[in-house]
Amino acid sequence: MLTDILKAFIIGGALCAVGQLLIDFTKLTPARILTGYVVAGVILSAVGLYKPLAEFAGAGATVPLTGFGHLLADGIRKTIASDGLLGVFTGGLTAAAGGVTAALLFGLLASLVFRQKDRKS
Repeated sequence: MLTDILKAFIIGGALCAVGQLLIDFTKLTPARILTGYVVAGVILSAVGLYKPLAEFAGAGATVPLTGFGHLLADGIRKTIASDGLLGVFTGGLTAAAGGVTAALLFGLLASLVFRQKDRKS
């Protein structure tokens, strides 16, 4: 178990470190970096590199945004296999529905529990 935690920490930390370096040393906005991470996850999944990484690193590879891209690509691949070409349009939504729903519900709960604070410029 300790080795699994260590692998997740190293891989997840490396993905986050790359994002931080992109923020610090490029003019890319956080939104573009976020989008780039999701697209990178899709591309790495399409060429067959992300699944072995996810199996090796566990949550260190599935929780970051690249993992979301992998989830979308994997969902599309599975739905195309079962439903044909229609899977291109429905597979990603079906695969990510649980995670997106959980994020929305947790966001709603946080907004009900915590008060908004005004930002001081």
